[in-house]
Amino acid sequence: MLVVAAALIDTNNAILIQQCPKHKPLAGLWEFPGGKVEAGECCRVALCRELAEELGIRVEPGSLEEFSFVTGVTNDGKPLVLLLYCCRVWRGEVSAMDADALAWVPADQLTNYPLAPLDVPLAERLALLFR
Repeated sequence: MLVVAAALIDTNNAILIQQCPKHKPLAGLWEFPGGKVEAGECCRVALCRELAEELGIRVEPGSLEEFSFVTGVTNDGKPLVLLLYCCRVWRGEVSAMDADALAWVPADQLTNYPLAPLDVPLAERLALLFR
């Protein structure tokens, strides 16, 4: 399974994370917004779609900068690749359309939140980027 996520970075270099809703497998944990890439869909286009669905914002595919990736397995044991993109430009007001809460967090404080397991190494890499 291919999953894409974004590290939205504001003008103060804070990064947006969202708290997984109670009805999802990672309920209560924090994650970078994003989701699954559909069959035949480009990764950047998929992430733009997911950000519109989850946060109500518009992002152009060219505004997404490849940052890092991690691999793991799904709950049913299937291989998973998570691609993280950085994004500093979007249109619209960020709102929690599919999350229990949102937080703008300095990169060096991301790991103070209970993050989804695959997001932990990505958060650690982001902290190094903003040292």
